[in-house]
Amino acid sequence: MTLLDAPKFDEARELRNRVMLYSGGGLLFIFIIVFWFAAGHPADWPWNWWTHLRGRYTINHFMGAVEKNDLKQAYGIWMHDPNWQQHPNKYGAYPFDRFEADWGTNSSQNEYGIIQSHQIVAARVFRNVLLVGLLINGRKSKALFLTYYPKDHTLDFAPPDEELYLGP
Repeated sequence: MTLLDAPKFDEARELRNRVMLYSGGGLLFIFIIVFWFAAGHPADWPWNWWTHLRGRYTINHFMGAVEKNDLKQAYGIWMHDPNWQQHPNKYGAYPFDRFEADWGTNSSQNEYGIIQSHQIVAARVFRNVLLVGLLINGRKSKALFLTYYPKDHTLDFAPPDEELYLGP
């Protein structure tokens, strides 16, 4: 076969290939945008968006249980162990009694009172955790900062020196 014996140009095939290429690129772009919105439009790298999605879901699920005053379910979400009552000695560092004192409705440790609503106002991957800022009961003053550990899916209070800037 020589250069002069080249096959005829197939215009329909070329058009079909171009449409498939542009359609695939457009679908990929739409998938990225939808995933960014689903993750809560994080100002973070795309490889952290899954952590944002899982962390926000876990914290919303946890706060929903606290708002319903179902502290046993909330503790299971906090420790990422729905069967925690079968082995409560495993969680000696933060036992259920202490958890109940922190999150209970009539607790002296709970400065928010009865928790009726929450709003996630900021989230950022910091070091190896997702740091999330919450406004409890519509408060505008002091936000509650929780951390979500993506490796074991547990929650914890953020250290006092690690807070996100929430604006003026």
